[in-house]
Amino acid sequence: MSGRTDIFRGDIDMSEGGAAEIGLVVYPSVQMAAVLGMTDLFTVADGLARKKRQNQETPLLRVSHWQREQGEETPCRVFDTAPETAGLPAVLVLPPGLGGPVPPEEASLFAKWLRDCHGAGTSLGSICKGAFLLGETGLLAGRTVTTHWSYEEQFQTRFPDTRVDTDRLIIDDGDIITAGGVMAWTDLALKLIDRFLGPTIMIDTARAFLVDPPGREQSYYSAFSPRLTHGDAAVLKVQHWLQATDAKEIDLPTLARRAGLEERTFLRRFQKATGLTTTEYCQRLRVGKARELLQFGTLSFDQVAWEVGYADPGAFRKVFTRIVGLTPNDYRRRFRTAVS
Repeated sequence: MSGRTDIFRGDIDMSEGGAAEIGLVVYPSVQMAAVLGMTDLFTVADGLARKKRQNQETPLLRVSHWQREQGEETPCRVFDTAPETAGLPAVLVLPPGLGGPVPPEEASLFAKWLRDCHGAGTSLGSICKGAFLLGETGLLAGRTVTTHWSYEEQFQTRFPDTRVDTDRLIIDDGDIITAGGVMAWTDLALKLIDRFLGPTIMIDTARAFLVDPPGREQSYYSAFSPRLTHGDAAVLKVQHWLQATDAKEIDLPTLARRAGLEERTFLRRFQKATGLTTTEYCQRLRVGKARELLQFGTLSFDQVAWEVGYADPGAFRKVFTRIVGLTPNDYRRRFRTAVS
């Protein structure tokens, strides 16, 4: 069912006790597979919930698509599963996009509308590159959000007053909810189903689609992507050396000597350039190597720890679990590739 409805009119109020509306924003570079996939998840969840309520006829969850049509300043509903129902969306979701991050000129076309919706009580959500569109509203200032880990530096540069944590797959602040990679739309959709229809319906929906319920983290999948475009040649020289040697030698005098800097100066410049201390940076390099050995090799974890430069496997196990979010054994079980 479809129809067009403007979101701001004086005669529209949020209806009490009616269906919670989840609006999906269809912007020019949006990934339509995610839009349609979320629509299916929400529609099935609504059907399951209504069935549990003795086949209730009226919807419990309303799904709409919002698009800014040519010549129009404000997006309108172009698809609606309950067009006869009034009210503002409970949530507007910015799905992932195709190509590069949503450019400022494209994002700005939606910024005021999204701010107005948020000010009227609508929660806002984003997935992957949709976060760039959400960031243009200015509503993320001072907040911690997530996006795809490969876009962390670009997002932080474009929105410096926002904190980015790409280890987390979903960050839910209630009125703002952000999700990481492209396929995180399944996690965000299930999170919203849990919010509006409860955990039982969420689990039933996940089971119907054979997808994992929320609980995984983006850190399970993301590879360490160090900053290399900071312009500090001395620090870059050390980064290249650490990469080439698998960070086997990480004592401060060696690193400072490689950089040709006094130790305190090197530490300050390294953290400014990379966003990490030398210890954190080298830990992530070693964990990256360990992940590769666990996934593709047959060495025990104690042997892996030794291979990446740790004499104490117990200490490295703690570092690995903190950075990845899984224990080494759990990581190997989940991602192991058969070795011939």
